Amino acid sequence: MKADIHPTFHQAHVRCVGCGNQFTVGSTADTIQVEVCNKCHPFFTGTQNIVDTAGQVERFQKRLERSLR
Repeated sequence: MKADIHPTFHQAHVRCVGCGNQFTVGSTADTIQVEVCNKCHPFFTGTQNIVDTAGQVERFQKRLERSLR
């Protein structure tokens, strides 16, 4: 077997950009940033969070209402 081919293993600090939650996991990277985690993901929280960018959600809901009539 070849020597020194495996990456180094770190205790990575993970930071959620969405809610600011921080926790530690094992990884080959030192730090990891994620957009959603188990504290802010709708599946785990049971709530629906809509992130609206430039009114896209309102336009979609208006089209949906027109199609259901």
